[in-house]
Amino acid sequence: MGHGPSAKNVARFARMFSAMGTEARLRVIRLLLAAHPQGIVASEIAEELGLPNSTLSHHLDKLKNHNLVNVRREGTFLWYTANDEVLQELVNFLYKECCTRGGAVRLQTVLRIAK
Repeated sequence: MGHGPSAKNVARFARMFSAMGTEARLRVIRLLLAAHPQGIVASEIAEELGLPNSTLSHHLDKLKNHNLVNVRREGTFLWYTANDEVLQELVNFLYKECCTRGGAVRLQTVLRIAK
């Protein structure tokens, strides 16, 4: 039974998917990916998504707590970036489970979508 990810990693991935499991947080991730690699400041995220600062702060904290986003301070600004390494782990997990292990999704379909 050593073919797939460990139970610990599956639980970790489930928590990450859960953290992204709201419309607002998924929109934040999409925006950060679009701004990759330089990132975007919190105030611009709030403006772009039409979210109050307090609400955005809650969503960013949730994503940060699950290592899905990185934050760096430059002066008085907080810059957020997508954690591309962790997001790649999630994509790899889905790819291995869906496209190679059980073959539920054909690789050609994934490649066509990626283009």
